[in-house]
Amino acid sequence: MRLGLVADLHGRFDPLLPKVLAGVARILVAGDLVDEGLLGRLAALAPIEAVRGNNDTSPGFLRLPEFLLVEEPPLRLLIAHDRRDRRLAREISRHQPDVLVVGHSHKPLVDRDGSLLVVNPGSCGPKRFSLPRTAGTLTLASGRPPKVELWDLESDRPYRPSR
Repeated sequence: MRLGLVADLHGRFDPLLPKVLAGVARILVAGDLVDEGLLGRLAALAPIEAVRGNNDTSPGFLRLPEFLLVEEPPLRLLIAHDRRDRRLAREISRHQPDVLVVGHSHKPLVDRDGSLLVVNPGSCGPKRFSLPRTAGTLTLASGRPPKVELWDLESDRPYRPSR
């Protein structure tokens, strides 16, 4: 199963999102959509699971949770906007996720924190500083570790972090 990963749209629906998210079963949104209409545009691609970001202040976003557990047996995925949120440790302890999907920093990240896979798909919104614009997918296959693939929306190719 493939899941789409997006965060920090900040009111922009990138024209490459339909390509990057083609065939995903669901889209996990780690906040800061800013424009409520983007919920519908993403939902037209696949069902969405979304959390509210610090810039999601309009009334339509108030129904979104700040933390969301998504279960794809045997894995548990926790979605949050800001990895530095002081309440996140409690949510991680409470839910014991295998994967944490976050946004906020606009910096793409795929890393391990002990047994926890931490993924930030980066920002697919407007360009900010020298940060790349990215989105991605998470592939879950029985008996295999989760596989994250990020896509560079500026060059329309797989994202490879510079070392």
